[in-house]
Amino acid sequence: MTGIIQITIAAALILSIILPFGAFFLGEKNKKRYKTSLGVNCFFFFGTLLVATVVMLGGTVTANAASDAAASGLATGLGYIGAALVTGLSGIGSGIAVASSASAALGAISEDGSLFGKSMIFVAMAEGIALYGLIISFMILGRLG
Repeated sequence: MTGIIQITIAAALILSIILPFGAFFLGEKNKKRYKTSLGVNCFFFFGTLLVATVVMLGGTVTANAASDAAASGLATGLGYIGAALVTGLSGIGSGIAVASSASAALGAISEDGSLFGKSMIFVAMAEGIALYGLIISFMILGRLG
């Protein structure tokens, strides 16, 4: 990935956070506007992450890259395996977090039924991280084959 693409992606991620909440803070502060700005923030942030992942794994091929790839085949393959291993282990760690937070959420719900929404947010966050980590590791391993 070239330097200009990295800078553009970093700027897009920062702007996807700043602009929706900046618009919220400049206007009237009510619950509907907050939910709208949060939804726009999530849409653009995770959309940018998805595009960045595709661009990062897509890559470009040049004539020099073809000769370099033949010379460094083992190093590249081991790099992909290392990246997939780290990402997969983070997914396993997130799965352990899901197990802990889900049991805590069930305990909180049994004490007070009005805590259902708040407790499920923590379970869903850990679940999302676990699934995203496993998807990325499968994508990295898919490039090896």
